[in-house]
Amino acid sequence: MNIFKQLVKSIYSPKDIAYFRFQGIGKTILYVFLLTFISILPTIIYMSTALSSGLDTAKTFIQDEAPDFSIHNGHLTAKTEVPVTKNHDGFTFFLDPTGTVSAEDVADAGNAFALLKDEFVLAAGGQSDPYPYSMMEGLNINNQKLIDLIDSISGLKGIIIPVISIFIYLFSSASSFIEVSILALIGLVLKNMTGRKLTYRHLWRMAAYSETLPTLFFTVMAALKTTVPNTFLINWVVAIIVLLLAIKEIPRPKKAS
Repeated sequence: MNIFKQLVKSIYSPKDIAYFRFQGIGKTILYVFLLTFISILPTIIYMSTALSSGLDTAKTFIQDEAPDFSIHNGHLTAKTEVPVTKNHDGFTFFLDPTGTVSAEDVADAGNAFALLKDEFVLAAGGQSDPYPYSMMEGLNINNQKLIDLIDSISGLKGIIIPVISIFIYLFSSASSFIEVSILALIGLVLKNMTGRKLTYRHLWRMAAYSETLPTLFFTVMAALKTTVPNTFLINWVVAIIVLLLAIKEIPRPKKAS
């Protein structure tokens, strides 16, 4: 059975998942890489779109709407008494020399970039990463220099996006292998509870395929930009239930007469 048929079978058939315990470890590892790749597709697509949209929004904002500003000696100064905000195609740009806007406010905006009084903040998916200007010794930026920097970044999008995508994929793959390994350990408890005779290597293979249903569900939700509460708990509960059902598909060992 090819790997894509296994993907479909693993969505609804614990019996097939139980059967997959006999296959080679190499094919199972390949399956984990495939499942990881599918799971990060929405993230990569939205990240690429947000980067392009964000750069365009920032450039337009700085050219047409932002007051004159400069970043010097670790602080932002600008010809405005109030924060200035620009929202376009789901991306928000902030300019605030007053200290009114916080990193949390930027995170609440979703996809956003902010030049604040003492730091710049990049936000995506409700999380924000602040970077103090003081980290970059000798930083001296004004409107035109930032536009030139944005143009340079825009010209490197063909390199930046693949590099970030590879990093996301490698990190997600490592997380997936750790998760499968932990699920297989839980499987040792489940197989003892149900009286089945299985080794850890069998359970590792079964655990990999048991991750299919929750992974595809959350991938679809991410593609639809739908927030699911208690993601971590739901993911583990569903995976454990699927693994338990697969274990129960394995016949009990016959008792000696």
